[in-house]
Amino acid sequence: MKNIAGKFINWVKNNRKEAIILGIILLVAAICRLYRIDQYMTFLGDEGRDAIIARRIFTELHPPLIGPGTSVGNLYLGPLYYYMMAPALLIANFSPVGPAVQIALLGVITVGFVWYVGRKWFNTTAGLIAAGLFAISPTVIYYSRSSWNPNIMPFFALLTIYSVWKFWHEGKCNWLIVTGLAFAAVLQSHYLGLLLAPTIFIFWLLTYFKSKKTKEVKVFIGKSLIGLVGFIALMSPLFFFDVRHNWMNAKSMYTFLAGSQTTVSVSPLTAIPKLPGVINLFSSSVVAAKNTTGAVVASIVLIGAIIWIFAANYLKKKSFKIPDQYWLIFSWIGFGILGFGLYKQSIYDHYFGFIFPVPFLLIGILITGLITSGKLLKWLGFALLVYLIIINLIANPLLKSPHRFLQGSVNASKTIEKYSGGKPFNLAIIADNNYEAGYEYFLLKDNYPVIDIDAQKPETITDQLFVVCELLPSNKCDPTHNPKAQVANFGWSKIEGVWNVDATVVYRLVHTK
Repeated sequence: MKNIAGKFINWVKNNRKEAIILGIILLVAAICRLYRIDQYMTFLGDEGRDAIIARRIFTELHPPLIGPGTSVGNLYLGPLYYYMMAPALLIANFSPVGPAVQIALLGVITVGFVWYVGRKWFNTTAGLIAAGLFAISPTVIYYSRSSWNPNIMPFFALLTIYSVWKFWHEGKCNWLIVTGLAFAAVLQSHYLGLLLAPTIFIFWLLTYFKSKKTKEVKVFIGKSLIGLVGFIALMSPLFFFDVRHNWMNAKSMYTFLAGSQTTVSVSPLTAIPKLPGVINLFSSSVVAAKNTTGAVVASIVLIGAIIWIFAANYLKKKSFKIPDQYWLIFSWIGFGILGFGLYKQSIYDHYFGFIFPVPFLLIGILITGLITSGKLLKWLGFALLVYLIIINLIANPLLKSPHRFLQGSVNASKTIEKYSGGKPFNLAIIADNNYEAGYEYFLLKDNYPVIDIDAQKPETITDQLFVVCELLPSNKCDPTHNPKAQVANFGWSKIEGVWNVDATVVYRLVHTK
C-alpha cells in the first residue's frame, strides 16, 4: 500500500494540471451521485425485494442461491449482487441508503476507471474528456445512485474489457483470472452482458495462437483454466439452484436464445435495417441526455469517431492497420449494437450498461484529434465538446425535484404500523409500476406481523388489510373492489380508516359481517 501511495503522490507531483482536472471531474461525479441521495434514490418494489433478501443473509442466516428474475424469458440472475449489497446494508443499520451509497461510490470509481483506460489506451486529453462526459451523463447518473443489480454492470464490463487488453496486448496471463471473475459479475447484473462473450472469445483465441508462437501456451492455458474456475465458482450458486429445480433456469435460457422467435432473431441479416435506430436510441439515451437534436449529433459523432480513427491513422502511416486497442473497442460496441439489432423486445436505458463507457471513449478520441488539428477542426472539436456538456448539464437530474420514494415508503409503513394495533395484517399496493416489497421491507425491519395472503391457505388471511394507493386521483383505487389478487383474496371488506400520506393514500380494510 505504501508503494502504491508513493507512486500516486509522485504522479500527482509530475502531472499537477491533469490531477487537478481529474479531481474536479471526480468531485462533480460524486456530487451528482451522492447529493441528497436518500431523496433522489429509487426505492420501489424491486429495491425492497433486494433489501429483504440481503437483510435475511444476516437476520435469518439465509444465503440465497439465485438473484432477481428477469423481465423476459422467465430467467433468474445469480445472487452475487445480494452478497455485494449485504455488507453495505449492515453498515447502514439496514437502511437502504447504505447500498445506494455503495453504488454511487462505485459509479465515481467507474468515472476514474474510464479516465484511466482512456489515458492508457489513447492520451491524457482523451481520458479526461471521456471521464468528464461520463461523469455528467444523466442516464449514467440515474443508474449510479440507486441499489439495483444492473447498476454494477458498467464497472464490471469495463473491467472485463480492460482485463482482455491486459492478457491479449500486454501478455499478462494473470489477468485471465480477472476476466473470469469480472464477466461472472457482469452476467449476474444482467444477462445482456452475454454480448461481451464474443469479444472475450475472439481475443482469447488470438492470444492463444500468439502464445503458441512464443511457446507460452502452457502458462496461458493454465491461467485460462484458473479464470474459468473463478467464473464457475461465482456462478455456482445458480448452478446448484438449477440442480435442485430440474434445470429450470437452463431450460429458460435455451428457450430464450434458441426457441423464442418473439424475443431474439436468429438471423444477423434482420438486424441490419434496425442498426440506425439502435445507434440513435443508444446515442440519445447515454450521450445526448434524450435531446432529439443531440441524439442525431451524437450518432454522427460516434460514427465520425470510427472514421476518424482509420483516416487519421492512414494519413500518418499510409496504412489502415490501426493499434490494438481500437479493435477491442470496435468489437465491444459492434457486438453490443448488433445484439440489440437482433433483440425484438423493448430496449430500456439500463440494457446499455455493458457498453456505457464506449461512446465516451470514442468521443474522447475524436475531440482530441480535432482540437490537435488545424484551426477549423480545432474550433469544431471545442464546439462539439461544449455542446455535449451543455445538453447534459441542462438535463442533470439534480435540477429536478427529488421524488422521495424512500421517505414515502417509510412514512406509509409507519402509518400502517401505527394503526395496525400490533396485530397481524395483510398488505396490498395499488399502483401502475410498483408492488408490495418496497413497503414490506420496513414493516419486516420493524418486526411488524405483515402476512402475505396465500389463497390456498385460509390461515394467512388476517382480520385487517392495509392498502396503499399510489394512483392519482386516489378515487381510481376503489380498494374494496379492486381486482388485484391481494385485495380479492382478502374477501368482502369495508373501509375502516383512510390516511393521506405524502403522495399516497393508506386504507385500512376489515371484513364485512
